[in-house]
Amino acid sequence: MTTVRARRTPTEMPLIAAATGAVPSRRPVWFMRQAGRSLPEYRAIRADRGMLESCFDADLVAEITMQPVRRHDTDAAILFSDIVVPLKAAGVDLDIVPGTGPVIASPVRTAADVAALDRLEPDQVGAVNAAIGRLLTELPSTVALIGFAGAPFTLASYLIEGGPSRTYENTKRMMLGDPELWHTLMGHLTDVTIAFLRAQIDAGVDAVQLFDSWAGTLSEASYEAFVAPHATRVMAEIEGYGVPRIHFGVGTGELLAAMTRVGTDVIGVDWRIPLDVAAERVGRDVAIQGNLDPTALLAGRDVVRRELTRIIDEGERAVAAGTPGHIVNLGHGVLPNTEADAITHAVELIHSL
Repeated sequence: MTTVRARRTPTEMPLIAAATGAVPSRRPVWFMRQAGRSLPEYRAIRADRGMLESCFDADLVAEITMQPVRRHDTDAAILFSDIVVPLKAAGVDLDIVPGTGPVIASPVRTAADVAALDRLEPDQVGAVNAAIGRLLTELPSTVALIGFAGAPFTLASYLIEGGPSRTYENTKRMMLGDPELWHTLMGHLTDVTIAFLRAQIDAGVDAVQLFDSWAGTLSEASYEAFVAPHATRVMAEIEGYGVPRIHFGVGTGELLAAMTRVGTDVIGVDWRIPLDVAAERVGRDVAIQGNLDPTALLAGRDVVRRELTRIIDEGERAVAAGTPGHIVNLGHGVLPNTEADAITHAVELIHSL
């Protein structure tokens, strides 16, 4: 049975206000991958620690999550983790290889492979929950803590391909050629995603984001038939907790309406589509998040001001037309060679415009 936990006052947090249709005290901003290689303090603390090792160290997770809040004054902290963490916790043999990303030792491509996958139990992500507890004692009352999980389709893509892919040919081969096996795998991964999000919500996060990073590789028809039912179950299972749900994918301009229909409170928008156009596509029932091109942060302060002014104008037009709110973010994650000062300047600019 779903229980709703008492948590920090939502109206204190600009991000939660914007996500729920209230008036924020200032324009909320956070950046995907704001904790990472763009920060010298991150590079120092991770110098001799592997990515997955770091993700299962509660003290390290809490410290890395706090770093961009201290440096940049963002309105949210996103839990330092990786979308494959719940798979690793559930026993999948994988590693995150520098310069490559997640690599699966034995790709999942047969019914026997799917049947061999284990469930995720809450105690297997105890370090993540412990990190959330630490963060809730450190974060300012106005800064929201965002938990997240990879969506079932994106997790399936990694498992089937064995790592990152440009074509997703093995994934689509199973999806289109063996729908029964596909839905069995997706059902399992939906359970994993729900368990991971529930654990974070029970530990006290203020919002959650579902990353369907690779959904943009699909047609709308394929998304509706093979992905949407499972994403809908994820969102329905966490709806009763009373925390805002954010849904985001890359290259999903043509899927925004479908991704919104699965059930979300905020839809993330990448840089390929204007925010006000995106808001028209998804209707006026959900807030919008985005959508600065991450490369703009490499191009100098004049470019950043120009692009942010345009994006904020688009967001304001959307809100004026009835969209509940706008959360400023990038259209994907901070690039590793971005100067930390450029991010700090962008946050200051967003709060001042």
